[in-house]
Amino acid sequence: MNQPFSPALSAADLTEAQFDKLTETSEFEHLLQVIGERVEEFEEKRHIPRDVIDLMKKARIFRSATPKKFGGDAMAPHHFLKMVDKIGTVDGSAAWVSAFGSANTYTAALCEEAQAVMYADGPDQVFAGGLHPVQEATRVDGGWQVSGRWKFASGCMGADWIGVGIAGKPQGAEEGAPPTVMMAVAPAAEVEIIECWDVSGMQGTGSHDTTVTDKYYADMWICERGAPGVVDEPLYKYPAMAYQAQVHAACNLGLARAAIEQAKSVSGAAKIAVGHARLCDRPYYLSGIAECEALLRGARAFFYEAAEEAWDSLQKGDPVTLDQNNMLRLSATNAARVGAEVVQRAYTIAGMGVISKKNPMQRYLRDAMVVTQHAAVTDVVLESAGRVLAGLDAPRGYP
Repeated sequence: MNQPFSPALSAADLTEAQFDKLTETSEFEHLLQVIGERVEEFEEKRHIPRDVIDLMKKARIFRSATPKKFGGDAMAPHHFLKMVDKIGTVDGSAAWVSAFGSANTYTAALCEEAQAVMYADGPDQVFAGGLHPVQEATRVDGGWQVSGRWKFASGCMGADWIGVGIAGKPQGAEEGAPPTVMMAVAPAAEVEIIECWDVSGMQGTGSHDTTVTDKYYADMWICERGAPGVVDEPLYKYPAMAYQAQVHAACNLGLARAAIEQAKSVSGAAKIAVGHARLCDRPYYLSGIAECEALLRGARAFFYEAAEEAWDSLQKGDPVTLDQNNMLRLSATNAARVGAEVVQRAYTIAGMGVISKKNPMQRYLRDAMVVTQHAAVTDVVLESAGRVLAGLDAPRGYP
């Protein structure tokens, strides 16, 4: 029988063996089983239902980025990413929503008074935020007055808290200073969800629009977007924007593994036509499956190596350097791109059966392509990473 994960053990300090125990708990294994059984339901409903979100909470997904001082795990990113990666082998949408277990690194920039309110009922709080397009807010006494509509609030249907993106000039800002881009956070019940998510890939993420009208946000619920956390724990010194890129890229690592295993499962399929060899007897299939395996393992090694190196620096009390941050962004973009490439290659070599709408390869392909469109892992990142590697000035806001 698997030993349960002990709350007394800091998830930030897990060894690889201890982390394996965490992902082998009955709660995590049960979560994977339920996700696998309900994939079609997620597609039909266009979101992950709250009872499955509750299972994610029991598997410690949403306390992964909660500060230790509020009862959370403040887990090392490379461990949390492996949880997302593993869920991605079962379903891309569930992996994408579980990735927002990292989102409390953003809310860690709120004042501690606000965080104390957030975690008053426990560390397993689900935060979702569609922060774009940034909406102009009006400065009022003690806070901000906000109206607007925002896109891509993934996981909002199961969220406890929802953030929106605003811009305005804080009190005391210099004359002529540009507006500050900020995040405003409120209980999910105070934000309206507009169910408009109608897509071909990542259908189950429920990435609907959100809106508020003339809503007041007190200053305690406002922070600068991407600002470091106010809590003095290593996780909140980890680059927030790089972490955002990593959690999305991890979905494609899981999808790529699922695609390889699906292609392997049909290797001995019966001939379709007289004289045709089985897939496993065809050279292009054998070399193709080997290439997929090599590509995925290479991308995963770079991805996790970069994350572990940055975390090791923080554990020593050193900041994450520009070069390390650049490797976080570059390895995430590479993982997203290579993951999608592996899915496409596996699809190509897996035979005629993949054209069926019921074939899981259809989902893997659609979901993997969505990941590559996320702004955090596009070709723009490659150009910016190249500038840093060449010793040129990094573009504003990168990495």
